[in-house]
Amino acid sequence: MSLEWNFQRTLAKVNYRIHTDAIKEHLIPIQLTNAQTGKVYASEADLLNMALFGMTAAQWRQANPDQKRKHT
Repeated sequence: MSLEWNFQRTLAKVNYRIHTDAIKEHLIPIQLTNAQTGKVYASEADLLNMALFGMTAAQWRQANPDQKRKHT
């Protein structure tokens, strides 16, 4: 992977907690079910991935089927 890609991935990882806390505090109404809440988080993650990488995680997996997922 390119240095820029790794930098962007690391930046997203470092800020993950800040983003999820902000989503929870400002975007998720109390009335939502767990499934609905999950969809809000997924939608926001897709938005973040589009801004940083130009594609959603699903699009990246489809374009890179031989790559293993990294959970670091």
